[in-house]
Parts: sequence; C-alpha cells; structure tokens
Amino acid sequence: MRWDSLFDDLAAQWEAEERRELDAEVADRTRRERGVLGLYERLAAAGPSPVGLTLRTGLVVSGQVADVGDGWVLVGAPGGAVSLVPFAGVTAVTGLSSRAAGESVGRRFGLGYALRGLSRDRAVVALIDAGGGQATGTIDGVGRDVLELTEHAPDLPRRPENVTGRRLVPFDALVLVRPA
Repeated sequence: MRWDSLFDDLAAQWEAEERRELDAEVADRTRRERGVLGLYERLAAAGPSPVGLTLRTGLVVSGQVADVGDGWVLVGAPGGAVSLVPFAGVTAVTGLSSRAAGESVGRRFGLGYALRGLSRDRAVVALIDAGGGQATGTIDGVGRDVLELTEHAPDLPRRPENVTGRRLVPFDALVLVRPA
C-alpha cells in the first residue's frame, strides 16, 4: 500500500533529523565542557600516561604527572628525576588525552607555596630560567612573585664559604626547578 511507504519514509526522515539534532547537541556540549577546562584540569587528569612538556627554552621534560597545582606541574621521569615546571614556562604539552575525566590528582596551592616548601626544607635545587640560564643552590626566600637563590655547588652545603652568588628570579622567568 502507498500509505505504508509514505509513513515509512516519514519515519526514516524523523529518525534522521533526531540523529542530526542529537549529534549537534553532543558537539555543542563537548565544546562548552572543553571551554571550562584549562591546563590544570587536563594535567590533573593525565593519570599514568606519560606526557611531554616543551619548555620556553626548547628543552623537553617527559614523564608522568606526579602532582599539579595552581600554575605548576610536577613531572616524574622514568629514572626517578622530578621536575617542578611553572605553567608560564610551558609552550606545548603532548601525550594528554582529549578528555579530562577519570581520577585526578591536583592541589589548589600556587607556585609560591610549592617553592616555599623547597625553601623550608633547604633543598639544593637546579633551576633554568627563560633565557636558558642555569643555576644551582638553595632557595633562601620566596616573595609574592620572585625567589631568591643563594648559589653554591650542588655537592656542597650552603655555608658562607661555599656561596658563589645570589640571584633573584621572577616567577615569570622561571622555567624549571629540579633537585640538584
């Protein structure tokens, strides 16, 4: 009967239109959800997958995201080396999935707070600045937007006779901090 064909055709058109509307809605929701995600959320959801961070100096730091905070990420390399990388020092990230779902790590404290922890522990660090300059020493103080590094050889304690210089490094110029 002709009416059966007509109604079958109308039903197929209806279903096709519903599929198009659903696809458009899913695409729109995906764009909106991605619009609220930043680097913090994407790195926090990285899980055990290795990531690569290309830094402003051209150096690439690879490893697993061990921790992430407000403006910084801690990356652990397979050999055990750990690097604290400010977001401002990153030009590109590879290895992240397109989603920010799943179990995530993350802290809300900022870079200054993390650096104050290193200062408190008197950890000997190596740092790289945006110009590619490298220095080793002990972080003696951390201000609102700057750290003070007392320079000395990595294998010597921070004593007056071992100090070779002092350097202030603005957070915006900081690219990498790692144990010396």
